[in-house]
Amino acid sequence: MFGILSLGFFLLCTCAGAQDAPPLIQQLPPPVPPPGAQTETGHRIKSAVDLVVLHVTVADERGDFVPDLKAGNFKVFEQKVEQKISFFAREDIPVTMGLVIDNSGSMQEKREQVNTAAMTFVRTSNPQDEAFVVNFSDEYYLDTEGDFTSDQHNLDEALSRIDTRGSTALYDAVIGSLAHIKKGHKDKRVLLVITDGDDDASQKSFEDAIKAAEQSNATIYAIGVFSEDDRQHQKAMVRHSKKVLKELTEATGGQAYFPDSLSDVTPICQQVAREIRNQYTIGYYPTNTAKDGTFRALQLKVIPPNGRGKLSIRTRTGYYAPTTTAGD
Repeated sequence: MFGILSLGFFLLCTCAGAQDAPPLIQQLPPPVPPPGAQTETGHRIKSAVDLVVLHVTVADERGDFVPDLKAGNFKVFEQKVEQKISFFAREDIPVTMGLVIDNSGSMQEKREQVNTAAMTFVRTSNPQDEAFVVNFSDEYYLDTEGDFTSDQHNLDEALSRIDTRGSTALYDAVIGSLAHIKKGHKDKRVLLVITDGDDDASQKSFEDAIKAAEQSNATIYAIGVFSEDDRQHQKAMVRHSKKVLKELTEATGGQAYFPDSLSDVTPICQQVAREIRNQYTIGYYPTNTAKDGTFRALQLKVIPPNGRGKLSIRTRTGYYAPTTTAGD
């Protein structure tokens, strides 16, 4: 039985120069592991041209991570043409992560528990991780010292800079955070967005945010923290916000969560942290080598080992090919 999911990667160009290299077309570290081989712990994906790198989550029917798959359990198709897997690994590699936290007026009574949950997420980190905090209301602000930090005290201080007021510029904050995470030094990049409202203040549009998400190499996870009052009296707002968060996360292979209460936010952050630490990394060299900037739809099939039930998989839905620039 096959489980099927579309996947891929995107070139982040929003708020950056179009001349920048596609962030998910990376170089492979020598030597190239053969199909089916796993890398040694701590092995880092570096760069030779045109390796497509995908981070893949696989779960069983109970939602538990499936840890025992090999490269032979996966098939990758680009534009319906099967590709040869050249790189396969399952290990906890360092992450560049961004915490993008709603600081609008409606979050006033929620921020304390949200901050506790976000720090729970940070404390699961690999010692080599780097992170930043963006707080946003009608504008967004980078609140960590320097571009990135591994200092949990610094992160805690950034999350504690609470001035809940104003509106919700979600799209601007996401686009700005995706541009910032491009400066990161780690091969895996993740945004965790926590908000309780619909965008009502951004200069950029929802379409701009989706475009930035599709073109980025970051996986976005989101938590919508809606109150009971929101769900009862602002149904249209909640419905639209859920749609927005789902589309943003699905574009990158992430997931959106909508807990019934604030007490559920910390367990969700722990779940997201476990997922990030338990993913497969798959790489292949595309048979289509044209640098034409076109979108390439991808599909991944997973063949469950004997005795396994139905498996679900999640990663990106496609990628944009690089373009030829002067000097190539």
